[in-house]
Amino acid sequence: MVDCRPVLIILLLTAVLSCTGCAETGSSGPRSETVTISGHGFNLELAIDEPSRTRGLMYKESVPEDGGMLFVFPEAQVRSFWMGNCFIDIDLIFLDGRGRITALHRMKKARPQEEGESDFAYQQRLPSYWSNYPAQFAIELRAGWLDRLNLHIDDSIELDLDRLKALAR
Repeated sequence: MVDCRPVLIILLLTAVLSCTGCAETGSSGPRSETVTISGHGFNLELAIDEPSRTRGLMYKESVPEDGGMLFVFPEAQVRSFWMGNCFIDIDLIFLDGRGRITALHRMKKARPQEEGESDFAYQQRLPSYWSNYPAQFAIELRAGWLDRLNLHIDDSIELDLDRLKALAR
């Protein structure tokens, strides 16, 4: 009788290594994007998939002066953001699929979830910040930048739209 254990071990190791390789491939895309807004350059962390878009800047205690996050969605639709588990104030810019501003918000950190407060009650008391019109992109910056950048609804922010849209998952 032939001992099949060595073959099974090799097959198992191959499967494990293949899965690890798949995970690496999925996360090997760009992690940040340099974006110029009103003549000022920002290095923005990319949020291109559901987990990174959901997490956003939650639990961050600071944002670099020229940092922030660029959210890229697969399609444009009316959106809202909220400040659950956010420990800092954040400026928010919603953009449509052409890079035009649909809404600007100065989001204030919320009072933390209190002991005994249900997740539902906590989420219900948080304000929502709406895009007003369908948005495919959102940019979160350190608080104070909206006042310095002098942005308005319908202004455009230059992005590599086609490349960014292709990254969205």
